[in-house]
Amino acid sequence: MYVYDKVDQKIIDERVAQYRDQTARYLAGELSEEQFLPLRLQNGLYIQRLAPMLRIAVPYGLLNTRQVRKLAWLSREYDKGYVHISTRQNVQMNWPQLPEVPDILAELAAVEMHAVQTSGNCIRNTTTDQFAGVAPDELTDPRPYCELIRQWSTFHPEFAFLPRKFKIAVCGSESDRAAIYAHDIGLELVRNDKGEIGLKVLAGGGLGRTPVIGSVICDWLAPRHMLTYLEAILRVYNQHGRRDNKYKARIKILVRAMGVDAFRAAVEKEWAAIKDGPSTLTENALAHAASFFTDPPYETLDGAAANRELADLCSEDAIFSNWVERNTREHRVDGYRSVTVSLKATGFPPGDITAEQLEQLADLADEFSFGEIRTTHQQNLVLADVRSADLHSLWQRLQPLGLATANIGYLTDMICCPGGDYCALANAKSIPVAEAIQARFDDMDYVYDLGPIDVNISGCMNACGHHHIGHIGILGVDKKGQEFYQVCLGGSQAKDASIGKILGPSFKQEDMPDVMEKILDTFVSLRAEEESFLDTYRRVGIDPFKERVYAEAD
Repeated sequence: MYVYDKVDQKIIDERVAQYRDQTARYLAGELSEEQFLPLRLQNGLYIQRLAPMLRIAVPYGLLNTRQVRKLAWLSREYDKGYVHISTRQNVQMNWPQLPEVPDILAELAAVEMHAVQTSGNCIRNTTTDQFAGVAPDELTDPRPYCELIRQWSTFHPEFAFLPRKFKIAVCGSESDRAAIYAHDIGLELVRNDKGEIGLKVLAGGGLGRTPVIGSVICDWLAPRHMLTYLEAILRVYNQHGRRDNKYKARIKILVRAMGVDAFRAAVEKEWAAIKDGPSTLTENALAHAASFFTDPPYETLDGAAANRELADLCSEDAIFSNWVERNTREHRVDGYRSVTVSLKATGFPPGDITAEQLEQLADLADEFSFGEIRTTHQQNLVLADVRSADLHSLWQRLQPLGLATANIGYLTDMICCPGGDYCALANAKSIPVAEAIQARFDDMDYVYDLGPIDVNISGCMNACGHHHIGHIGILGVDKKGQEFYQVCLGGSQAKDASIGKILGPSFKQEDMPDVMEKILDTFVSLRAEEESFLDTYRRVGIDPFKERVYAEAD
């Protein structure tokens, strides 16, 4: 993973000192709320329903165990003993006190972390595949590209006050685990006809009030031009994006208003002036970025023998076998597997993890996975490099921590924003709905029989839970001061990306488990052999689901 040099450290230390002074002046009444707002936002601080919320950057989801232990300590010292993993692979503290935030930022800086540009109308944390560098279906490692984008975008003066927030995701694998089609800019690493690796560029994706699937504006871009092309896109957006209406200020609205072809032409015109300018990447720059993402000291193992030994252990213990099948995946190195640690145990807010769990998971990462932990877009954690021979020991150690729920990719592994329990923008609570659905569907044999299903829950139209691209999406809405929930079906964040279609009128909170059961019963009755929920939905359409849910409601 990337390691700060003296310049990096100085920049972050200076930012902490600057923000400490800004906070002191605000508290002394020397800065107005309006003046302080953009300053705190670009240092990751929101004022939420009950307390401030600090969003901590985790570039492309990589953490070392020193950083994880620091997060655990901070959550005890300055919060309520837990943190939340967001869909942008960041970490959120929900209860810090505003005067203490500069102290938190200073502690983060001591372990090469910060909260810069995790909010505000700027380029946010760049995200990627949680299995980057170890996935067998990977064309090339996307993390060096993410790091170059991070360095270019952090404190970029031209893009510090964009019309609205701006999000970039990078995918280097056959399967899209970064949701690139739902981002302002999505980058996919691809080969051209000559076998050269380059970038397919998508723009204008995004969720929120107006969900849009991104459009391809460049089929293949040489890596050396990545930053200049991104700069051209941002310049077109910065110049022409709307600033009079925040609901129409995202780049997706601009792309739609101009049309994809006209937008592409504007970008190409802007790019022509800077194509070979200072931001053009040299071979040395690309190699330097890649040098931080080297292999750990893997052992040379007999992969076939390791698989046989693992199969024998699985045959002896069905519970362990379920965990291996659902929570581990193939690794590009023989004898290793990647482990997803579920933060979706029934009865606990999805994506939350306590200080004690963080500390003990850090110990396990040191012992089993080269001292590294990854955050995921699905609000879980990953130990990317575990020997197959160590999986049983790791699983046994995760169980008493409540971190061995075998549900990755299944119904109860749902994405869920903090919702009305915390967020000042939310129309409704998200966490109680998630917990009620988890409690209703606690028969894991039934959950496994359903097959993989993405359930995404958002507390408002800002769509922090990405409900539009869940196979089943749930949105909290306000009806005359009461909380209701709208359901959509058929969304996908994969390369066959789609926006879910609204099922019909919304439901009361207490009805949601019953509604979910009717949807799933309809799927079971209609699916062909081995057919997934999404495949069934795409084959039969929304009408059978609508008829079942609302007919029985009547």
